[in-house]
Amino acid sequence: MLVDSHCHLNYPGLAEDLPQVLDRAAAAGVSHMLCICSRIGEFDAIRAIAEAHDHIYCSVGVHPHDSGKEDPVALDQLLARASHPKVIGIGETGLDFYYDNSPRDIQEANFRVHIEAARQTGLPLIVHSRDADAKTIEILTIEAKKGPFPGLIHCFTGGTDLARAALDMGFYISFSGIITFKNAQDLRDIAESVPLDRLLVETDAPFLAPVPERGKRNEPAFVTHTAAKLAEIKGETPEDMARISADNFFTAFAKAKIPAGATATAR
Repeated sequence: MLVDSHCHLNYPGLAEDLPQVLDRAAAAGVSHMLCICSRIGEFDAIRAIAEAHDHIYCSVGVHPHDSGKEDPVALDQLLARASHPKVIGIGETGLDFYYDNSPRDIQEANFRVHIEAARQTGLPLIVHSRDADAKTIEILTIEAKKGPFPGLIHCFTGGTDLARAALDMGFYISFSGIITFKNAQDLRDIAESVPLDRLLVETDAPFLAPVPERGKRNEPAFVTHTAAKLAEIKGETPEDMARISADNFFTAFAKAKIPAGATATAR
């Protein structure tokens, strides 16, 4: 059993080919997927995908890229949608100072609203952080003093300070196909230092296809390559890494239904 903890099944390139995408994922041993919301306006479509498939879950949130392109997200919008049984996470949210597609002050305000939603619902906060390590750490630290909330850093590309801060908060760290890239040794070094019980794997499909699929449209079936590389880094077998990362997923996302044969017990 292997779980793709972060993908965008509603995005062009996957949505129009979804039955085949899901068949290939099943053939590769990918048993469950979390379809991530980037905008409130796409939530209904994402929820419909999750409702149609027992093995797919979804989140609700506004990506930092889109935080300045829609009306400011309201806490009650997130809370109302988070009550749906297939919604198991809040986000993705966070900060992206690499592209700066939305003003930074709006990104930060958006991030804080999502943190409050995670605090009130107990659902994990799905954090996007690119070229924003210091500010991400600052906001998470300040908000944690107001009350705890669970979470993870998705598609981790940050430095050791962000990894340490996230782990100190009890967060999980999710690695994408980037760890298979030739120039990603620094990231592999960080992955080596993350405890086994805090690791997740993801595709971020349709983006960031791993080696040996790099250059293609990414899809959940390709998470096997990321998990295999992570297994190599951690000195585990691919089978054990699949089991460990799936176990971590169902522990982190406690609202998700644990399938028969899974071993997650920490709820």
